Amino acid sequence: MTLTQYYTATTLDGFIADPNDSLDWLFTRAREEDGPLNYGDFIAEVGALAMGSTTYEWILDHEFADRDPSEWKWPYDVPCWIFTHRQLRVVPDAPIEFTSADVATVHETMVEAAGGRNVWIVGGGDLAGQFADAGLLDEVIVSIAPVTLGGGAPLLPRRIELRLDELGRNGDFVAARFAVVRPPA
Repeated sequence: MTLTQYYTATTLDGFIADPNDSLDWLFTRAREEDGPLNYGDFIAEVGALAMGSTTYEWILDHEFADRDPSEWKWPYDVPCWIFTHRQLRVVPDAPIEFTSADVATVHETMVEAAGGRNVWIVGGGDLAGQFADAGLLDEVIVSIAPVTLGGGAPLLPRRIELRLDELGRNGDFVAARFAVVRPPA
């Protein structure tokens, strides 16, 4: 069964980026490659991605900043949908589709493209919230860093009921897997 998962890291006070969209707080923390809820095990089960435009632009600005666009190599080999209402730079030969459709319209196509693997909502929090609003978000997998920012991009800018299914320590992080609790039908 394909799950739609929001896998991310957050600060203790619930921000995924600071007010300047910086992730500097994240890259100073120790993480175990084979620790609980690690990225390698997670990404091995992913067959399609959903990404907001801010996350996409962050990747372009940080992964490709000093390279000619002809030398860009997209870091993911699975189909990716970028949700945006703007014209954005394009990574040559990347399996990316830009869309301004609502998440419910695109989700079925993403699940089909995932081929039995999972759909990863890479970021950001509002995009994950849109999937939750549509009843399409199954899990939130989050690594919580021992730092506070006091402001920035929130982990999830809306109320979502969750159930803790797994908890562990991965280096400096508390790693947790939550199931989305849907209201009774």
